[in-house]
Amino acid sequence: MFSRDIGIDLGTANVLIHIKGKGIVLNEPAVVAQEKHTGKVLEVGEAAYRMVGRTPGNIEVIRPLKDGVIADFDVTEAMLTHFINKIKVKGFLSKPRMLICCPANITKVEQKAIKEAAEKSGGRKVYLEEEPKVAAIGAGMDIFQPSGNMVIDVGGGTTDVAVLSMGDIVTAESIKMAGDKFDIAIQNYIKSKYKLLIGERTSEEIKINIATVFPKGRNEEIDIRGRDMVNGLPRTITVYSEEIEEALREPISLITQAAKYVLEHTPPELSADIIDRGVILTGGGAMIHGLDQLLAEELMVPVFLAEEPMNCVAKGTGILLENIDKVARRKIQ
Repeated sequence: MFSRDIGIDLGTANVLIHIKGKGIVLNEPAVVAQEKHTGKVLEVGEAAYRMVGRTPGNIEVIRPLKDGVIADFDVTEAMLTHFINKIKVKGFLSKPRMLICCPANITKVEQKAIKEAAEKSGGRKVYLEEEPKVAAIGAGMDIFQPSGNMVIDVGGGTTDVAVLSMGDIVTAESIKMAGDKFDIAIQNYIKSKYKLLIGERTSEEIKINIATVFPKGRNEEIDIRGRDMVNGLPRTITVYSEEIEEALREPISLITQAAKYVLEHTPPELSADIIDRGVILTGGGAMIHGLDQLLAEELMVPVFLAEEPMNCVAKGTGILLENIDKVARRKIQ
């Protein structure tokens, strides 16, 4: 029994794994539940995510990745080992080669930590690729031609903006502002306006069901429950789309500024290509309502949401796995 090559989108919010020749076989939250005092891992992924905000004092639910990089090495290793065992890719005597995606501007130390965690979890050889590049490939962009392609990858922990040409990044910017920070902005807004405390699952629900970032882009409402800060009792309120648009203005403006910065530092020939081809939006955070319209208005270029934006990076790893030997050769040079 031989091992198989696998591609891993090691995200702050979700981990997606692509097996060469099989496609995406795993998509689970990057969450681990463990005993506080012993550090014993109790649940990983979906089962651990269901425990968020609902655990007793002796159990803690951890997100081992923060802002696209490893915050807790041991827990990340345990999580990766669990997922790799779950998909059964290890051979009797062999281990799989792994292609892992990381944010564009992370340090050498952060890259080394990702590599080490992957090797310890069962990788024979580990290759790292930059997330915006892999996302662009997964979104169907031909980045290997001498023409400009721009991608904005809004994940859970980071937003990567990059202009690519001839198979590599020309200009890029990576900011620690993405889906998780949207949730926090919503929580803070509800807290200051309604004096109501809500958990991260509730803010995620608001973001998915009624949030918009484009003024008057959506007109919906949702009833939410939380704890009243004044009397400490449970309370239900109704929240509207236009309020959430107001709550998200600041985090979204940072993404817009990053996109403008990248365009301003792009060679003019490539800028002309981007006007023709437009910008592709990928990543789970890109699915927030109205982001494509807002960016198109701000950047004055066409902006398109990729098909299955959340799967773009994992799909891109699949395409690169088909050419893993070329990738390996390039990394050695």
